[in-house]
Amino acid sequence: MILTKSLIIDNIISIVYCYEYPRPSVTVDIILLTDAKPYPDVLLIRRKNPPFKEAWALPGGFLEMDETLEESALRELYEETNISNVELTQLGTFDHPHRDPRGRVITVAYVGIVKSKIKDVIAGSDAGEATWHSTSKLPELAFDHKIIIQTALK
Repeated sequence: MILTKSLIIDNIISIVYCYEYPRPSVTVDIILLTDAKPYPDVLLIRRKNPPFKEAWALPGGFLEMDETLEESALRELYEETNISNVELTQLGTFDHPHRDPRGRVITVAYVGIVKSKIKDVIAGSDAGEATWHSTSKLPELAFDHKIIIQTALK
């Protein structure tokens, strides 16, 4: 048998799609906090799309296939808030099986701390609004974002 490019690609595609285990989706969420004491402010976005349309949430979104988790976090933060050049640190993984009504979604949370509220926040992408909120008086949040913020504050 002569291996052709087409035969190799066809075999690779059949291997890729013949995987017996379900695959969860991976997202990133970004907790951007001010360094104010005792209650820092956190940057939240108002979601444009379901699920939780119109609800407040952390900036974030789905991991692209060609990027690292940190690259995804920086991209999502920029797309949804117009903020860049912020140092982010991986906080942890949040994986409750029912944390997202769309299906099995695992998120990796990143936290960044800024000296004061960044003034030129501009909502973009799937964010209808982006604004700072006091962590002492959070609005109702989408998904498990309250738990993620509480974990970051610890």
